[in-house]
Amino acid sequence: MELENVEAGQEAIARNAALDRARTFLMLIVLLHHAVIPYTHFGHTDPKSWIGFDVVVLATDSFFMATFFFLSGLFVWPSLAHKEAWSFFYDRMLRLGLPFVIATWTIIPIAYYAIALRQHPDTGFVAFWWKTVTRGPWPSGPVWFVWVLMVLDIAAGSLYRLSPRLLGPINHLSLRGRERPAEFFLFLLGVTAIVYIPARVYFGAGRWFEFGPFSVQASRVLIYPAYFFVGAGVGAANFDRGLLSPDGRLAKGARGWAFVALVPYCLLWILIYIKREVLGNPVWLPQWYETSYGLLFAAFSAATMFAILGHFLRFKRSASSMLDLMRAEAYGMFLIHYPIILWIQFWLFDFGIPAIAKALIAFVLTVPLSWTVIAILRGIPGATRVL
Repeated sequence: MELENVEAGQEAIARNAALDRARTFLMLIVLLHHAVIPYTHFGHTDPKSWIGFDVVVLATDSFFMATFFFLSGLFVWPSLAHKEAWSFFYDRMLRLGLPFVIATWTIIPIAYYAIALRQHPDTGFVAFWWKTVTRGPWPSGPVWFVWVLMVLDIAAGSLYRLSPRLLGPINHLSLRGRERPAEFFLFLLGVTAIVYIPARVYFGAGRWFEFGPFSVQASRVLIYPAYFFVGAGVGAANFDRGLLSPDGRLAKGARGWAFVALVPYCLLWILIYIKREVLGNPVWLPQWYETSYGLLFAAFSAATMFAILGHFLRFKRSASSMLDLMRAEAYGMFLIHYPIILWIQFWLFDFGIPAIAKALIAFVLTVPLSWTVIAILRGIPGATRVL
């Protein structure tokens, strides 16, 4: 009976409505991010652009992947507690490894072929695909997240076998965070600043580690594991009595955290202005600049995550949400959306309509198309174990 109660508790955690909605919301933010990038100063690959999209991209790029890793970490320790090691690893290979392999050999080349055609209209897909997988470059697009998460899951499994109580101190902070979320925020900010700032100063913002389709942004190579294992510590035990309690102060103070996030965000824009207008947009920035940017980045990322989680925790008991409708397909939509959105942008390239209209069309079409494709694929027997 005790084991049945534990398993029932695990099922309740797995289907926490607030976290499901937060995850689905973040997936839609990913789609929005990719819908507007061609029309920004940073990723200006279309004749049309709008400065408002730079505002969007600076915000989304600074928090959504870190929050994804935090949410992914929440469920690792309970899963490891009630699964044999081989079962956990097999599940991760099936859920993460297999989609990564399929995506990097098929979905991602199809996506980047749209960009290649814009540059070299006579290039055939077979020739492009062969060059990609043999000579490279072999970009993984957004699915880099999948292989990094798989590595972190495997690392977590090894650490759990070493000591199941390894993340106890973080869980204790989470329990205190029910009434004092600011303390946990400062802890998260301190940890992420320590691992992010030196990497940003040393590598800069734009460098990526790449080996075939395996890639990760160099400056963020430690901040993502930090978010993952902090999330694992929060989810290790007493899930509903800690930081993410629906009755805790985080759930009651979501708006306050949104205002907190605005401060470092505005300061980031001041630094960007200094880089472009005062420093002349150099390739390598002064150490003081990268240190300041790294600290503000870490603060904005943590505060925004708190605001998002607080918002969805506050409405955990609401009867329904539009986000619930695509919960089951959210992961698959993340995997499949990239070629859809890039080909829509390819077809829109020659139209002389405003950037806002192009981005809106790309986003509005990508959501239902990727949703429909995944709904169909999930109808294949056994596909729900992967998608």
